[in-house]
Amino acid sequence: MDWCRYRFRSHWDLDAPPAAVYRLLAAGDEYPRWWPQVRAAVRTGERTGTARFRSVVPYDLVVTVGEARQDPAAGVLELALSGDLEGWVRWTVTARGNGARALFEQEVVARKPLLRLFALPGRPLFRINHALMMRGGRRGLRAYLAASPPGAHSV
Repeated sequence: MDWCRYRFRSHWDLDAPPAAVYRLLAAGDEYPRWWPQVRAAVRTGERTGTARFRSVVPYDLVVTVGEARQDPAAGVLELALSGDLEGWVRWTVTARGNGARALFEQEVVARKPLLRLFALPGRPLFRINHALMMRGGRRGLRAYLAASPPGAHSV
């Protein structure tokens, strides 16, 4: 087993139309507005950017992000990552009742030396750290959607 490889899966149920949720998730440079653990996100090109994030464990991760697939009709947004984490992230947004479900999937290999050094003993902590980051993102997006003016997220 490669102790530096991680797979994550999470879903967020949201009270907004799927198209509106997709648009927010596709606007990566806006993540710091609603996701507390995303400390910076900067667009560097039409389909590229950089992001810096930190959860409970006191270290920053910096990645370069490249758009691999953007399919609003299917609700799929896939990104390639390099830097402290190497791999991919995919959001799939679908209708759920009167709102949307955003499925988050990620497969990465840790490249940051500190993560690699503590890969085996730190793995449970790193997984908890990621779960807390996802919880913060879900809460932040729900609050962001709820605070928006009526009709701001209609299709």
